[in-house]
Amino acid sequence: MTFDETTIALPPPKPLSLAQAALFLDLDGTLAPIAARPQDVRPDPRRTSLLARLETTLGGRLAVVSGRTLADVDRILEGRITAVSAVHGLVRREPDGTIHQAAPHPDLPEVARRFGDFAARDSGLIVEEKGLSVALHYRLARAHGPAAEALAQELAAKTGLTLQHGDMVEELRTPGPTKGDSVEAFLGQPPFAGARPVFVGDDDTDEHGFAAVQARGGLGVLIGPPRATEAKFRLPGVEEALAWLEAAL
Repeated sequence: MTFDETTIALPPPKPLSLAQAALFLDLDGTLAPIAARPQDVRPDPRRTSLLARLETTLGGRLAVVSGRTLADVDRILEGRITAVSAVHGLVRREPDGTIHQAAPHPDLPEVARRFGDFAARDSGLIVEEKGLSVALHYRLARAHGPAAEALAQELAAKTGLTLQHGDMVEELRTPGPTKGDSVEAFLGQPPFAGARPVFVGDDDTDEHGFAAVQARGGLGVLIGPPRATEAKFRLPGVEEALAWLEAAL
């Protein structure tokens, strides 16, 4: 996907109207600050209460669209939200609880082993196995970033796994649905069908979501510093994103 470089200086979104809206919300960097380690993100009463009230007001037209596993999303959100897209779109739980999941790529164990060998050089390197993908985090060992990226590129070329660059993380995932595909799937069924979609996210992995909602006349909101993006609006950070959502209630 290519991003329009002219959209870097983006205005803030107008006040959010929940009437006829469907919300698709990323988690890390959008609803929760990025943590040094994935496991450091924990439940938060303000966030859980906000999502519960939004889901009720929207009549269920709210989904969390995350790169985390389904179990991890449920841990952080205390199991409050049923409609969830996890592992960047490879897992989707529908509003009725039905779960759709891709089959794992056979080379993921080898990738986990190679990432593990690489991580042994520095305690700040963290390998996260998600069942359908393997991520190598280097936020606590940033000097190893270029080598981590080179290793991920090598393994992607060798295995055919999809390489996904994130914020201080390299991830190899089973080829398959994206966050944008999950948004499309949700919008094709009740209670989302016919609603105006709004996607809020911070990372490159959210770009498919921005494109999907805007193709349907919806709204893409980037969270974080300016960068090239498909989104048309931007808020500076997690606090501003939460405040924008709270103001809609």
